[in-house]
Amino acid sequence: MIQIQIPEKVKKIIDTLTAAGQEAYAVGGCVRDAVLHREPADWDITTSASPMEVKSLFKKTIDTGLQHGTVTVMLGHEGFEVTTYRVDGVYEDCRHPKEVQFTKSLLEDLKRRDFTINAMAYSPSEGLVDAFDGIGDLKRGVIRCVGEARERFTEDALRMLRAVRFGAQLGFTLEAETKKAIGELCENLNMVSAERVQTELVKLLLSPHPEKLLEVWETGMTKVILPEFDACMACAQKNPHHKYSVGEHTICALKNIEANRMLRLAMLFHDFGKPIVKTTDAKGIDHFHRHQEVSEQLAEAVMRRLRFDNDTMRAVTRLVRYHDDHPALTPAGVRRAVNRIGEDLFPYYLKVQRADILAQATETQKEKLAAVERVEYLFDKILEEKDCFTLKQLAVGGRDLIAAGIPAGPALGEVLAHLLELVIEEPKKNDRQWLMEEAIRFYKN
Repeated sequence: MIQIQIPEKVKKIIDTLTAAGQEAYAVGGCVRDAVLHREPADWDITTSASPMEVKSLFKKTIDTGLQHGTVTVMLGHEGFEVTTYRVDGVYEDCRHPKEVQFTKSLLEDLKRRDFTINAMAYSPSEGLVDAFDGIGDLKRGVIRCVGEARERFTEDALRMLRAVRFGAQLGFTLEAETKKAIGELCENLNMVSAERVQTELVKLLLSPHPEKLLEVWETGMTKVILPEFDACMACAQKNPHHKYSVGEHTICALKNIEANRMLRLAMLFHDFGKPIVKTTDAKGIDHFHRHQEVSEQLAEAVMRRLRFDNDTMRAVTRLVRYHDDHPALTPAGVRRAVNRIGEDLFPYYLKVQRADILAQATETQKEKLAAVERVEYLFDKILEEKDCFTLKQLAVGGRDLIAAGIPAGPALGEVLAHLLELVIEEPKKNDRQWLMEEAIRFYKN
């Protein structure tokens, strides 16, 4: 018999409900994670008690979604969702049931859930309830729908993307009928909100297996939610620097970078512009001139489409724009690069460069990685010595120059840019007196 250690507060809620003559179980993802010896993010409880009966048994509750049978029970500062057994009505929008009916049958409640591994329930007294062989699928490493896959995906189209996302998080594969049904119904993702798609896509990218994005492509879902990736998969790279198509290179780069939201998104988008700018010379070699700028534009368009926040969008698009930036391997060259890219993003830029290189032709990797190491060494030294590489760090500012007789406007900007260039080249020149004299000389000339 499988035994699960459940938190004391969860046990208290279950015990309170059962003492009142009701059934109650921990259910869903928390049971799955506990069986896998993973720490559940939260604990959900399902019960035969109606929402009003649940409310009557606990001192403090929040009406989270009474129409769907959900009450949040507060124990101290922690909240636990308690949901009445239910049977969903007709799904009219491929996302939400038009209505729900409460039931006294745990089995009927479990039947409406998405995947077998998420359709298990547990109570300390009854043990594990596993009507659909979720334990077997956990052992086999399989994502399989409860009942008929087409029905589950017709009810809620987002489940198709969630199937691959769970596989990516757990390292599982899609069961054959489940995968087939996704291929047949993937167009229904058009009816799912962009925010929901974004959430699932990011979870997949941040998983231990971002390469599962290939399953999203194989099943036809990217054609609906991320057609830019389909173009990358179809774009060969006959070039001495590459050994994969653009899409395969992207997958390899994703695997080579840490599970950071900004970094994984940057790697996903970094070459999106290549299929658009691709040219082939007389020798049959492919070239992708200015793909960085086009990739930046596409990254912004996709992120707007998927409703990303502005801060994430700004950081990711900047990394995409500069992912192929190769500064001169000198202190001044790196100072210029930090000025272009930004001190805050520069460490991320270095990680993006490494991941990009490791997904390219092996013959050129050693030399390219050595260059990145040199840039990183110089960057660390620049920070250590507090070199100036931005206008903000200049020993003089616009007000100083205006006070010296240089009028505000384009001329002032030109003078400041000139001073900054001199100081980036020679940090010792960041001296107020010298800069003021140089500013007057440059302005007058």
